[in-house]
Amino acid sequence: MKARKSLLYETFKSYMPLKKYFIENKKPLLVGLFCLLIVDFLQLLIPLVIKRTIDTLTFQTATSHILLKYGLVIIAISLVMAALRYVYRRLLFGHSRMVEEKLRNRLYNHIQKLSPSFYHRTKTGDIMARAVNDINAVRMATGMGLVALTDGLVLGLTAVGFMMVIDFRLALISIIPAPIIIYMTRILTRRMSTQYEDVQKIFSNLTERAREAFAGIRVVKAYSRENWEYEKMVQEGKAYIRGNLRLAKTIGLFFPMMAIFTNLGLAIVIWLGGRQTILGQITTGDFVAFISYLNLLTWPLMAIGWVTNLIQRGSASMRRINRVLEEVPEINEPRHPQVVAPIRGEIRLEGVGFEYPGQRGLALSGLDLTIEKGQTISLVGRVGSGKSTLLQMVPRLFDPTEGRVLIDGVDVRLMPVKRLREAIGFVTQEAVIFSDTVRNNVIFGREGISPGEFEKALSVAHIQDEVQALENGMHTILGERGITLSGGQRQRLTIARALISDPPILILDDAFSMVDTRTEEGILNQILEMRRGKTTLIVSHRVSTIRRANLIAVLDQGKLVEMGTHDKLLEQRKEYTKLYERQVLAQELEMEH
Repeated sequence: MKARKSLLYETFKSYMPLKKYFIENKKPLLVGLFCLLIVDFLQLLIPLVIKRTIDTLTFQTATSHILLKYGLVIIAISLVMAALRYVYRRLLFGHSRMVEEKLRNRLYNHIQKLSPSFYHRTKTGDIMARAVNDINAVRMATGMGLVALTDGLVLGLTAVGFMMVIDFRLALISIIPAPIIIYMTRILTRRMSTQYEDVQKIFSNLTERAREAFAGIRVVKAYSRENWEYEKMVQEGKAYIRGNLRLAKTIGLFFPMMAIFTNLGLAIVIWLGGRQTILGQITTGDFVAFISYLNLLTWPLMAIGWVTNLIQRGSASMRRINRVLEEVPEINEPRHPQVVAPIRGEIRLEGVGFEYPGQRGLALSGLDLTIEKGQTISLVGRVGSGKSTLLQMVPRLFDPTEGRVLIDGVDVRLMPVKRLREAIGFVTQEAVIFSDTVRNNVIFGREGISPGEFEKALSVAHIQDEVQALENGMHTILGERGITLSGGQRQRLTIARALISDPPILILDDAFSMVDTRTEEGILNQILEMRRGKTTLIVSHRVSTIRRANLIAVLDQGKLVEMGTHDKLLEQRKEYTKLYERQVLAQELEMEH
């Protein structure tokens, strides 16, 4: 008994986050449920009309007028039922669509607030499956599931009541199979709950496999690995089919089981009820009405399996969605944000250390660094030395695990996140382009950008001529992830995106890696010219770029090991000199080829 209560509790507990949507939509919901109850009540009247009709025929008191009257009553009841069915389906199914929309928006909004660590451990396909397949299962449970559950309970209990009025003993005998159905439902429900969640997990893997295959289609074709990718997809498909077939076997037991036991009840009624009719204990009309109510009871019994199916699928999906909604962002708005003047651009790191979740060792350790307003600083170091990690601390994509980051003397954790990030232009290592127009990719939803500012950003990023050469210019729709552009073009568009708001702080994290040296020099000249008096942080592997900085910070294994101007660092003959000589040699070899 406790296990059953626990299962029921866990099933409906999953739906608790939807409670507020039911409250918000309570008026249409109550009207819809009221109409549904009226329809159920009217359905129960039809057997009574049939009973009276048959009794008048049996006792030979029927006339054409009486039969016509009973026929018109049934037509009238049917017309009212049809109208009310439309109303309740419109309201209740409309409610499920509202729940779907609100839940999807809430999930999407929450996912956007989650920290990068969430995306490191969660596959994109899994997120997509929860936002599409799982939410669809919840919609079915809150729409059709709600209708069938209410309809089944009300119609079933009321039909039993009418049957007991006709003949109490016969009614009790006819519902003997009900406890067996309930017991079997309890067993199969537990199994279904687990299997539904397994199927949704497999579907997530299938979605992720398809996403990866299509996103990397050019690489797949370049290496002629289409068959290899196809076989991997086939294996995921087979796993999905196996999971669904296991689930189908469990669900498949429901409907035959319902049919057997409901028909068993019908057989009992025909045998015993027929004898009572012959003996005159009940009228022929009572017997026909009783069978009609028993047939009405068949739907609620059959609905037990179907409703259980919908509710368990929805519950399994809600558990998966709840796990995401319960994720707590690592970066939060300060409880008492500090009011700051317009950000000027002074950056100071005090004893900063950082450790990535699930990794041993610090990515940054005891790092002290001061960048004055208006300085251009270049961060150099070997791969994995902590350069990108340090840059991501400035806009609070990560918070330090020790120490603090200050801008204009204020800890960034005390600043409103939106205010902080609006003051920073960030060009990441990955050039992210969206399936939208060139203009929208550069403006990126910001308002108040004049045509002149847009053109200037394109010009500084050395992409203006190439944009004008496109079929529809800046209104050209770019392919998914900017696939219609070259790597260098994508990178320059992201540079234009960062420059268009002319932020007090600009971060260029290896932003010229796909641009040739001459173009890089031209872009950098214009950036430094337009950003006089503003702070710029650059990560680059090219000597020509590094030496342009006012200050060079050398990182090694997460620690700041050297700092100074290009000439001063060369004189010291330490880590910077080794890096510099290695890069000069690489550039010379590149030029020879």
